[in-house]
Amino acid sequence: AFLLRQKRTCAARAEAMMFQAARGAQRLALASIPRGASPALLRQPPAARQTAAAASAAQQRCRSSVADSLPSEVDAVIIGGGSLGSSCAYHLQQRGLRTVLLEAHQLTAGTTWHTAGMLWRLRPSDSDVQLQAYTRDMCIKLEEETEVNSWTENGGLFIACNKERLDEYKRLSTMGNYFGVDSRMLSPAETKELYPILNVDDIYGAMYSPTDGTIDPAGVVNAYKRAAERLGSKFVEHCPVEGIETESYSVHGQPRRKVTGVRAKGQLIKTSVVVNCTGAWANAIADMVQIKVPLRAMKHAYIVTESIPGVHPGLPNMRDHDLSIYFKTQGDSLALGGYEQNPEFWPDVDPTFHFGLFDLDWDTFNQNLEGHIQRCPLIETLGIKSTVCGPEAFTPDHKPLVGPDVEVNGFVHCCGFNSMGMMLGGGVGR
Repeated sequence: AFLLRQKRTCAARAEAMMFQAARGAQRLALASIPRGASPALLRQPPAARQTAAAASAAQQRCRSSVADSLPSEVDAVIIGGGSLGSSCAYHLQQRGLRTVLLEAHQLTAGTTWHTAGMLWRLRPSDSDVQLQAYTRDMCIKLEEETEVNSWTENGGLFIACNKERLDEYKRLSTMGNYFGVDSRMLSPAETKELYPILNVDDIYGAMYSPTDGTIDPAGVVNAYKRAAERLGSKFVEHCPVEGIETESYSVHGQPRRKVTGVRAKGQLIKTSVVVNCTGAWANAIADMVQIKVPLRAMKHAYIVTESIPGVHPGLPNMRDHDLSIYFKTQGDSLALGGYEQNPEFWPDVDPTFHFGLFDLDWDTFNQNLEGHIQRCPLIETLGIKSTVCGPEAFTPDHKPLVGPDVEVNGFVHCCGFNSMGMMLGGGVGR
């Protein structure tokens, strides 16, 4: 009955769902919807795969006009204008390379715009801890340098449903001491005091990391763009890559290939380095140099509840690994997400898909919803304000694909981040 009620609620609020899901994209794409826009544009269903605001923005603006001539030669071409691409452009330019970033549609239009944006500073991998610490530091640094806000330090809470999980979090907390990450272990009662709406009757405790937080996707990309352009980088939107040119050579008699240029808008940009930051679309770029990337595009979703008494932006992000769910505040509402055991693949990745969403499959998402209700029974009584179901790239070992390709010299992978691209973006870009 609860599930049917949510289906009816979402059907009745299709317009609000699409509008609210695109708030981050709107901040990046336009200041306001143009006057005189057709009301029909605001009633497009999710299946249309384009929000009204993004469609209007695509017609009304182009921050980096493709009418401007592309550079004839650079040291590195970054393909993809999301959090990873913008970070790579900034850091490479900072190191003294001449860079240009090419985005087929608009900045953030692929996966970045709809990300939940949570950053957890304590992870099982030492490398992840250091990469994410740098990402957080960069958000703070860029705010000071560019005056573009992107970081909210609301903390993070890991819930332990059994003794083994509690022991794991104790080890993470100890590791955090080494890396200078503040954390503390909480009893069930202390967890309830910190996050009053949680059900703690079935938990063993929790780990609280007060310097975790949330990254605004539009904000951080705008900040990287502004900082990179001040250093001399160029960001070009509405500029799909048409081809990547390579040249054959040999090493000790063995045939090899190397990148020599990128074609876009009928022009050739000479370069020896291409960085593929296109996420779920990475294989379309890799095909241009006849290689395959081991990632699959999947549909990844979260829903946003109606307002909840006691919920406010100061509550920490909450992760329950045993239930495979998370909570994140959005004003006085909660964004509810997680990872399904039977995820939906997106086998035919559409190159024209941008600022797009899929219709949410409630049968798939329901397994997450059961965990959400277990951790917060109040959720069962709430309506759903909006749903967000968009593309994300996943790899077989749940680790990102980063670094130079072994077959094509100068072709660099920076994709397959398994929903961790935002939190790893700063560190990996460096």
